[in-house]
Amino acid sequence: MAAPRAPGAALGGGEAGDGGRGGAGAVSNEDGRDCILEALSLPEGAGPSDTPEGSPSVPCIFCEEHFPAAQQDPLLKHMIIEHKLVIADVRLVADFRRYVLYWRRRFREQPITDFCSVIRINSTAPLEEQDSYFLLCDVLPEDRVLREELQAQRLKGILEQQQRERDDNSFHGVCMFCNEEFLGNRSVLLNHMAREHAFNIGLPDNIVYCGEFLSTLQRKLDNLQCLYCERTFRDKSLLKDHMRKKQHRKINPRNREYDRFYVINYLELGKSWEEVQSEDDRELLEHQEEDWSDWEERPVSAVCLFCEEQAGTTEQLCAHMEEAHGFDLLKTKAELGLNFYEQVKLVNFIRRQVHQGRCYGCCARFPSRADLGAHLAEASHAGLLPDRRTWDQPEYYFPTYENDGLLCTLSDSEGDLSAPGQSRGATVISEDTSQLQALRQSSVLNRLLPRGWEG
Repeated sequence: MAAPRAPGAALGGGEAGDGGRGGAGAVSNEDGRDCILEALSLPEGAGPSDTPEGSPSVPCIFCEEHFPAAQQDPLLKHMIIEHKLVIADVRLVADFRRYVLYWRRRFREQPITDFCSVIRINSTAPLEEQDSYFLLCDVLPEDRVLREELQAQRLKGILEQQQRERDDNSFHGVCMFCNEEFLGNRSVLLNHMAREHAFNIGLPDNIVYCGEFLSTLQRKLDNLQCLYCERTFRDKSLLKDHMRKKQHRKINPRNREYDRFYVINYLELGKSWEEVQSEDDRELLEHQEEDWSDWEERPVSAVCLFCEEQAGTTEQLCAHMEEAHGFDLLKTKAELGLNFYEQVKLVNFIRRQVHQGRCYGCCARFPSRADLGAHLAEASHAGLLPDRRTWDQPEYYFPTYENDGLLCTLSDSEGDLSAPGQSRGATVISEDTSQLQALRQSSVLNRLLPRGWEG
């Protein structure tokens, strides 16, 4: 049956002021009447289609139309357009089909206004032009309890599946890196890849649907795709070299496709593994010293000295500057023998000159960076550095841009270990110890020491 379309006054008994979340925009209580302050947003997706015979389907809460269980958006769109029902936080519903079937039965037992907040749109328009939407969310205690029960049942099923996999000794798998076959428990293969190939996807006891997980990873490698950065390569040898050199023998933690394979993602309603892990970390830090062993450095994006081109490594950026602007930073470093701190000063000097629109090769000023770039390219002044005394000054220890990623990627070789205040070729004069015995006999300290301490 279709949702009731009662007049505005009759719909005022809803709980629109209870803070229903998501799916319908902000609601306020103005002059005792519910009104919507933001436009409703419809979920994107294709309209309802015929469901193949035998495949699981989900019925509409109000009518007899059915939709594929794996596609929630068509059903949600149908219920919004045809029945004015909005379900908040659908992603937090552990079993969408059972959730819909439960409310389908409850809405047949009682009016929809007994459960849903009513959101009135066009509340200032004439009565015949007003329209109302119904918001079903976990502000309603019954809905909250239902969501928690579905979550608990899903967690129970996941733990049972995990236990079956832990006890299963008929597992058969092939290593993705050396093609060695393994029989027995799944942990044998996972431990082999972690130990022999530095490929660690987590402890075996933390993983569920392990066979499907490994098949997903193998399919990506067969498609010549890096598991971490997810770039695609021309052949398998290039992919292997990339994953080895870049230390990309790990999965992308930001790829939500992998979440379903880790038990931690099923533990708490509405919390991802990152949120659960952050809570655990905060508890551990209260009792233990900080442990940085699992620190994972994010790639730094460096910006060109002369334009807005960005690159992930110093080598890539230097290649761009040499090709596009005729400035070879690595060659300049080698020819001038620059240590780390001198490289910092040179980079900050060039940054400031470019920011001020000044060519450091001929001291000409330009109204814009584009004009300066054209001049540097035409006159080849990018590689024409001024006298060393011009840029090798303490003022250029301070970055021109506080978020300059290039400063973080400068190489620090063995010759760069000198402190910033030390100069090259500094002469170290040792103490004159030729008259050491005479100094000891005439020292004022002799009067302060007990007899028998001399010598």
